[in-house]
Amino acid sequence: MIVKMDQTWHEKVMNYLSAEPALNLFIIADIENFGYETDSQDIWADVEENGAITGILLRYKGNYLPYAKGEINAKAFSEIINKDKSYEMLSGKKEITEQFIPYLQFERTKELYFAELKDATSLKKNISRESILQAELKDVDSLMELKYLIKEFSIGKTAKESLEQALSTKTGRTYFIREEDTVVSCASSTAENSVSAMIVGVCSHPEKRNKGYASLCMEALCYDILAEGKTLCLFYDNPKAGSIYKRLGFKDIGFWSMNYSVQTTETPKNQEVVK
Repeated sequence: MIVKMDQTWHEKVMNYLSAEPALNLFIIADIENFGYETDSQDIWADVEENGAITGILLRYKGNYLPYAKGEINAKAFSEIINKDKSYEMLSGKKEITEQFIPYLQFERTKELYFAELKDATSLKKNISRESILQAELKDVDSLMELKYLIKEFSIGKTAKESLEQALSTKTGRTYFIREEDTVVSCASSTAENSVSAMIVGVCSHPEKRNKGYASLCMEALCYDILAEGKTLCLFYDNPKAGSIYKRLGFKDIGFWSMNYSVQTTETPKNQEVVK
């Protein structure tokens, strides 16, 4: 039975999602940030007669994120999605989203490797922190100057605002290296919640690549977040970047699938680059 979730279900919902904190990073973050009573977000669950949850579907604006530990009630959840005229995308672990194929129309699909880091075993314990800074709001303009130089990135109109919001709300942090007045490398987290966080925006200035700067930023960032008891994850589609992440201890746990509805016109580029 599909049930619309509210605050009274919160403990059961979080217990169900926390079994795989990396895969459920976005769902957990959205619930913690926006709750159950908002116009922009809805959460439904497939509930058995004994009250046990067997699947979750979260809507944030036009984006839907499904999750289940195995088979999901894709038919029932699809009936909800198909009634939404603002539906834009269904995203999640490939094994889950592909169960919706018989019931939803997708214009196209983009798949990325999904990797997870649970401990700091492979990270350097004695990273020199002298050159690594943690960003504050006053650093946003300098960080954006670097990001605009990275041809692999697709920078949206709200990118600066999103970075400012992440720093202000503590849902993301950025570590960076500056030479004189120029930011030459950075690494960021996003969608930080009580149990997990995602690494994004790892990059170096085109003239400062292959010096290990981005790896230094990323190792320091990962080490600090892991020390808080959180699980880390990231997307990548570049095998070269993937090999660097794996040296830091990240392990592939599957594919993340983004399935765009027929009215969606733009596919965002992946923003995971280490040089």
